[in-house]
Amino acid sequence: MKPNKQFELSIRDVEVIESALRAKAGRRGLSIAQGDTSPQLKEEMNEIQELLGRIHNQKVWYSPKDGKFQGGG
Repeated sequence: MKPNKQFELSIRDVEVIESALRAKAGRRGLSIAQGDTSPQLKEEMNEIQELLGRIHNQKVWYSPKDGKFQGGG
């Protein structure tokens, strides 16, 4: 068997994954701040941050055609 290399995820699916990764990174960061400096924890934190970066870099950012930016959030 070969691994599935093509995934069909909705925008909402990616948002949920990104949110979960940010929460996990926050918990790992707290552990590091409290003195846990294990190599495994640091490696996991690095892996999470790199994955979040790859997700971020694949997003397409739109700006209005009229040039007027509307903040949101």
